[in-house]
Amino acid sequence: MAAGRELVVSFGEMLIDFVPTVAGVSLAEAPAFLKAPGGAPANVAIAVSRLGGGAAFVGKLGDDEFGRMLAAILRDNGVDDGGVVFDSGARTALAFVTLRADGEREFMFYRNPSADMLLTADELNVELIKRAAVFHYGSISLIAEPCRTAHLRAMEIAKEAGALLSYDPNLREALWPSREEARTQILSIWDQADIVKVSEVELEFLTGIDSVEDDVVMKLWRPTMKLLLVTLGDQGCKYYARDFHGAVPSFKVQQVDTTGAGDAFVGALLQRIVKDPSSLQASA
Repeated sequence: MAAGRELVVSFGEMLIDFVPTVAGVSLAEAPAFLKAPGGAPANVAIAVSRLGGGAAFVGKLGDDEFGRMLAAILRDNGVDDGGVVFDSGARTALAFVTLRADGEREFMFYRNPSADMLLTADELNVELIKRAAVFHYGSISLIAEPCRTAHLRAMEIAKEAGALLSYDPNLREALWPSREEARTQILSIWDQADIVKVSEVELEFLTGIDSVEDDVVMKLWRPTMKLLLVTLGDQGCKYYARDFHGAVPSFKVQQVDTTGAGDAFVGALLQRIVKDPSSLQASA
């Protein structure tokens, strides 16, 4: 990580989530929906900013009411939106999401294509990306061109400028052509990341093993990594670095809705690392 930099730049999708006005129902059973800003990379940027850090977002929105609203939400939350561009020919992505009575989340996406999928490498704010101490991204931006090429180019720019690369796959199976394609593309950039966070569901998806034991997690470890994390919901998380590993229990709270919890976790993590890079090293 380049000395003196404290900016976290998030790359990827920002969209409108529609959430039911009633909890514990399926999408079909919901009587009505409320709109809310969403998109994992954008959530991370806002989390960093709310914790007092410097954050910026790079991505594409539709040149529509929702897109302009989302850009304003970034600014209102102290996130630099200098990397946001607008597409006049495609709409801002929409997602309907609910937490069913059985505790499982249900998603329905409208992106056919949405503006975020159409970001090109030529539209990247290169100077903003070069300022990143940490460049954070997911895997949804790998699904389709031209955004995939833009994603890979942004990673190259950030890495060459000395940023740490932070990766949260944020698996959304419904958006991929197949499970095999999702696994292949998610792992295609695995070796380039310095920091990787996966959920226990993603751990099983990527390894094919239903276990969170160390030997399973280490199948995802690469010698070039600085930190690998597995989040375990209400059981906390496990962490693995080059010279140490361990586990941290979660705070005990009354769970209402877990949507965005992983993004809040990543935002807090990255803010801490930017402020204190020594946290990636073992204590003396």
